[in-house]
Amino acid sequence: MVFYTQSLLRRITSGHVRMFGTALEAIKVPEEPPQTFRTIENNPANHTIDHMNRFYTIAPEIQKQLFQHGGLTKFFQKQVKTFAECSILIRQPAIEIISYIRQSDYSKPPNKYVLYGEFGVGKSTTLVHLIHYAFATRKILIHVPWAQNWFSRPRETANSIVHEGNIDLPIDAAAWLVHFKNQNHYLLSELDLRVTKDYAWSHRETTSNGTPLLEMINFGINRIKFASEIINVLINELKEASRDGKCSTMVAIDGYNAFFSEYSAIRDDNKKVVPPSRVSLTHAFLNITKSDWCNGIIVVAVDILATKDRRESYLPRFLLNKEGFEHMDPFLPVHVKNYTTDEFEIIAEYYKNRKWIRDISKQGLRELQLLSQNNPYKFMEYCTPL
Repeated sequence: MVFYTQSLLRRITSGHVRMFGTALEAIKVPEEPPQTFRTIENNPANHTIDHMNRFYTIAPEIQKQLFQHGGLTKFFQKQVKTFAECSILIRQPAIEIISYIRQSDYSKPPNKYVLYGEFGVGKSTTLVHLIHYAFATRKILIHVPWAQNWFSRPRETANSIVHEGNIDLPIDAAAWLVHFKNQNHYLLSELDLRVTKDYAWSHRETTSNGTPLLEMINFGINRIKFASEIINVLINELKEASRDGKCSTMVAIDGYNAFFSEYSAIRDDNKKVVPPSRVSLTHAFLNITKSDWCNGIIVVAVDILATKDRRESYLPRFLLNKEGFEHMDPFLPVHVKNYTTDEFEIIAEYYKNRKWIRDISKQGLRELQLLSQNNPYKFMEYCTPL
């Protein structure tokens, strides 16, 4: 048996520490440079002009709650999956609207904002930022991810059970109720919002005064025959709750001009085209964008892809036509433009960090900028094979 003195043990131990320390230093991974294109402020409620031209990240659980059933474009969904994160560039249109929202008088009719711009400039992504802001500031969300889907790809049609001559979209209406519930169920439970009238859906099926809104929503999801009419009732109940100060509501609709188009893939029993104006869902969401309530915000986006019969201009007056323009009036148009030079450089740094582009020279980036003309969608597409 060998005995070691304490002094010898100390010398052996210190020698091993020096040896392993030297080895660790040799294989030490170099530190990443600071990511100047990001901000650590991921709460949109705190975003100001100081955070512009920086990326912030939406937590996965919030992304799932808000956008599991729609809201992120296919192009952006692909990017989120590829980059393994949902990060959004904080841009001037979103910051501008957020600043107006903070200064709004909620005792007056809701201020209306119309996002417009060319294809691929980021209108839908700006709407995503604003929806996240509304969620962070505890507002009930009434969100339509893409209105045109209802009229171009209806899953099922049926004659309205309440309004003769109108058409219901039962499956689409029930799917929207699922989306609404997913976005708002925590807040609805906490605020304990309840219906204020008795509603009879059939001889045996009713919703009594005082029933929680969530219970009525679940009924609409399970009995899709009544889903379209339940959305109409839900809209009226939320307007009333907002007027009474029980909640604050934000309306966010992408492709809003689809409601005022003549194009539709819906046919009635006589195989005649049914325009959006005769669809029950249209009446519900035109109702919530009126100015006859308060304690709310209305943000819509108009897009040339939301209709097939009016694509010569991206300006709101043209896309909404006379009827839609007068329905929204007064509103504040907010122009979403292509990237500025600073934004383009920040996006390029982000793509490099996510390994979307590699080993590219300044001249190569300049060529991409000229090819894409600073358009966000085109820039992403041109970078795909790099």
